Amino acid sequence: MIHEQKILIIDFGSQYTQLIARRIRESKVYCEIHPHHIDFKSISEFNPNGIILSGGPMSIYDEGSPKIDSKIFQLGKPILGICYGLQLISSQFNGKVEPAINREYGKADLEILDAAKLFSGVQSPTTVWMSHGDYVTKVPENFEVVARTTNSPVCAIADLKKNIFGVQFHPEVV
Repeated sequence: MIHEQKILIIDFGSQYTQLIARRIRESKVYCEIHPHHIDFKSISEFNPNGIILSGGPMSIYDEGSPKIDSKIFQLGKPILGICYGLQLISSQFNGKVEPAINREYGKADLEILDAAKLFSGVQSPTTVWMSHGDYVTKVPENFEVVARTTNSPVCAIADLKKNIFGVQFHPEVV
């Protein structure tokens, strides 16, 4: 049944948010997209099996850039941050995000350093889609780098104890 598992997608304005939902639904999993200003009570009531933080067009440092209630990181649910979502996670856990030397848009070769939960069954290297102007330059506390590219040495991170993951690339784009 499609509602046995459900994923909450929190939208930060990504051009690919609908594509994230499509990929989840193609896997026969129910999901809903909600704007970044969704309140914590609504997130708790939805009771997702997992949460995806989408990408977005802004820098996390821009005035008025979208944020999320940090209590979601205490729910104990698996969380995946994509692009802006990764940067938001990094910032939340005292990592560092800076403007990229070279803005990336297009294909990149991802080198998987640790398959762990996130990349189980994925061959290394694998081709991924990049679209970002900022990137993580300091890994947050208790996270490890699990994948990198030539231009993004911190391209995927994981905190296995908290079940929080982040990727700089867009896995929803084929």
